[in-house]
Order: sequence, then C-alpha cells, then structure tokens
Amino acid sequence: MRNIHIEALNQIPLEKQRNELVERKCLGHPDSMADGIAESISQALCRTYLDEFGVVLHHNTDQGEVVAGESSPKFGGGRMIRPIFILIDGRATKQFNGVTIPTDAVAVEAATNYLHKILPDIKPNRDLMIDCRLGTGSTDLRDVFKLGNGRVPRSNDTSFGVGHAPFSEVETIIRNSADFIDEKLRKKFPAIGQDIKIMGLRDNDTITLTIACAIVDRHCADIHEYVDYMGILKEQITAVAKKSTKRKVVVQVNTADDIKKKSVFLTVTGTSAEMGDDGSVGRGNRCNGLITPNRPMSMEATSGKNPINHIGKMYNLLSTQIAQDCVKKVDGIEEMYVRLLSQIGKPIDQPLVASVQVLPASGVKLKDINDDIYRIVDDQLAHVTSITEKVIAGKLKTF
Repeated sequence: MRNIHIEALNQIPLEKQRNELVERKCLGHPDSMADGIAESISQALCRTYLDEFGVVLHHNTDQGEVVAGESSPKFGGGRMIRPIFILIDGRATKQFNGVTIPTDAVAVEAATNYLHKILPDIKPNRDLMIDCRLGTGSTDLRDVFKLGNGRVPRSNDTSFGVGHAPFSEVETIIRNSADFIDEKLRKKFPAIGQDIKIMGLRDNDTITLTIACAIVDRHCADIHEYVDYMGILKEQITAVAKKSTKRKVVVQVNTADDIKKKSVFLTVTGTSAEMGDDGSVGRGNRCNGLITPNRPMSMEATSGKNPINHIGKMYNLLSTQIAQDCVKKVDGIEEMYVRLLSQIGKPIDQPLVASVQVLPASGVKLKDINDDIYRIVDDQLAHVTSITEKVIAGKLKTF
C-alpha cells in the first residue's frame, strides 16, 4: 500500500478568480538556454554510459551558467564583440570498472550541438566560450544511486515534486503561442529571434499578453521593417490566442522600444545573452514549460538532474503526468494538484506521501471519483521508472 492521500479542495476555481499570471521563457532566453544545455548534457551522458556499460551512471548537470557576451547589432547585420560564456558544472561519474569516461568532452560537444540547433545564427567557434568544470559526486549519493537486482531506484534526496492539470485558458494560450512561433512563424520570418518571453495576465475576462521578442539584425533591413515584424507578431499571436478563448485578448510586443530613437530589441544572434542578460539553470520554466504563480510549484531545477533517482526531476515530471492522466481519464475533475514527497534512501515508487488535491466539477462528489483517481496514482507510481526511459529518449520536456 502506498501513502496516497486524496482530498477535496474548497476554493474558487482558477478561471473564476480575478487575476491569473502565467509566464514562459522560450528556448533562446538565457535561463532556458541554461536549462537546455543542462538537459542536453545529461541526455548525452546517459547515452554514453548506456553504450559503454549498459547502465546509466550517477550524474547531475543542473548547475550551469550562461554569462552574457557583448555585441554591436545594427539593421542589416551587426557583429559579436565578446563571446557568450558557458560554464558547465555539476557532477558526473568519470571512471567505472577501471574505464575512464570522457565526460567533459561529451558535455562540451552536447552543449555546442544544442546551442547551434536552437540558435542557428550563433557561430560556435567565435560567439561562444565553453568551460567544463564537471566534478564527481559525493560517496553517499553514489551509493544511494546503486541498484539491487530488480529493485526500484532509491531516492537521492528528501524532496518533493508538484504538478497540476488541466491547463487554464491563459496557460494553454501561452504554450500554444510559443509553439506557434517556434514551429511555424519563424520559418516564414527568420528575423524573429529565439529569445522570447511571453507574460500573460488575465484580469477577469481580459487577457493581456506582453511579449518580448528579439529580432535578428541581418534579417531586418531598417526600422520600418522592424515595426512591420512587431505588427506581424501582434496579429499572429492574437489569432492563436482567440482559438482558445472567448475572452478579450490584448497583445503588446516589445513595450520598451523607442521607435523614434531606434532603441529597439535588435540582436546579432537572436538572444539577449549576447549582450547583458545572464542565465541560470532552474531560474525559468517549470517542467510543464510555464511559470505559474497562481499554482503550487516546486523551486527545483528539473533540467540536468539524473533521470534515475533524482527526485527534483522524477517527481516533478511524474506529478505532472499523474495530474494530466487523471484529468484525461476521470470525468468530473475541474482542477487537480499532485504533490509527491520522498525520503532519501527510500524506493522512489514508495513516496512518504502522494498528496492529491481535487476540485470536483459542479455536481460531482469526490467519493464518486476517488477510487478511479487512486488507481491511476498507484499505477503511475508503480511504473515510475518509465519516466527514465522517456527522459533519455527526449520524449519528456523539462522546461
């Protein structure tokens, strides 16, 4: 028997509260850059360990930093003056069964490949400086990482993960807007950079989206073309938002711009990390891709943590998956919040508590859906190691 506690919430549904705030930092934002680098290194190390030894060895690469460089953007094409500095730190297993593992080389290659993929206007050998300072883990955590025959991994920490479902209208709009820009709009308009932040405010039935979007200078001829791109973003994102709501939508783009002075968000590479904006792992989106101050959240960085027994990764991903699965399969849930708490050294399928809070839909009583929810939570915990496989395969996003 697992410690699964299910209770009914007695609160105003989020959609009926006056204010809701939601934020997303897209892939080229310095904080998301740090998250993406950390996760790409962890995945690369996992593949290396599996190829060499058939098992994933202990590592955590969730401590990286992006230190801004210096640039001189101008319409038609500027230049980088000082490269962006990437610090890779954290812990990795560097020797196993007498074999030395090239962890630093794997990490640098993974970081370089990832940055080139998400920021194609960056020249890796000129615009980036990467320093790898991976250490080795402490003995006690490496011992906890070891598995017995057929046993579930033991938790590396006394910590918790948090998830919720379903997404609100604002949460849905922001995720859809970010995906639309990354997957469709930028292909048509390459001047739209990768460093984008979308902040949503719902005030009763008015949704205001404030978008900060870097423009790549070599794809933008002059200030008039820049203004045109602002109009395109406003028009296109308004259309995306309207697909998910009947509320009034107001979209404002690059509100700090001074068009008359030509003081605008113009970049050489598509990211503010080229000039004055640093980034850190875990300072941006949670594992559902959003920052949601109206919801319970964990402050743990999900990206870069090992996908075997690090609760900061496993339980944040699992709690989110549990909430989404319950809302999908059980009728009558208006809102659901899941909190999973571990104890260091204990099997990760046996949390100290799995706290499930449910706001039943109108006319639904918790007792009518309690058993269905319990079975889903219990089954997800029993198969917690499936999270590991999905993470290594890149099927689960961590930011």
